[in-house]
Amino acid sequence: MFELAGIEKRHGAALAVAVASWRAESGEAWLLAGPSGSGKSTVLHLIAGLTPPTAGRIVVANRDLASLAPGERDRWRGRTVGLVPQRLHLIGAVSVADNLRLAQRLAGLERDDARVVALLEAVQVADLMHRRPGELSQGQAQRVAIARAVVNRPAVLLADEPTASLDDEHAAAALELLRAQALEAGATLVVASHDARVRPLLPHAFVLPAHAAAPRPA
Repeated sequence: MFELAGIEKRHGAALAVAVASWRAESGEAWLLAGPSGSGKSTVLHLIAGLTPPTAGRIVVANRDLASLAPGERDRWRGRTVGLVPQRLHLIGAVSVADNLRLAQRLAGLERDDARVVALLEAVQVADLMHRRPGELSQGQAQRVAIARAVVNRPAVLLADEPTASLDDEHAAAALELLRAQALEAGATLVVASHDARVRPLLPHAFVLPAHAAAPRPA
């Protein structure tokens, strides 16, 4: 679960995004909607603790992010938040399986090869586990990125425009995969997207306006 209250993010004097109030419970699946430039990626980064708010309070999995010391923030994120960025950022120098093992290591967790194999099987890329990301198709790489995001059983799973370059069939499959993996991990799912195909597939929505002023639940 997470809760945002009185959030503002500014770059200098410019308001990038504002969220008066948003609470999402464990196991819920949300669309974070809004046109390009409305601040969707910024909100994901705020929830993930990648950037601090200028004002307001963020609580994720019962932890106030303001209480995190700089030295513990990365490890907390690795254990608590799964992120599927728009640019997948898989590590090209190591294998698919090692991308997941590295996520375990960076979170300070013990290596769990059984978990890695089970996840790669679940997203139907286990036969590619010894390949490097550069040898994968875009769809295969996205599945690996989803597996990496949930390998540590996060409390919150965030995905940034996961259907942006996919056709209808693969877009629906990507959303179903995200929902299934979030359910398996017991995570709150947030999908940031301005893709009209996504809205019917997620039961909850939070909408950012074109100007960062008054986001509203939908």
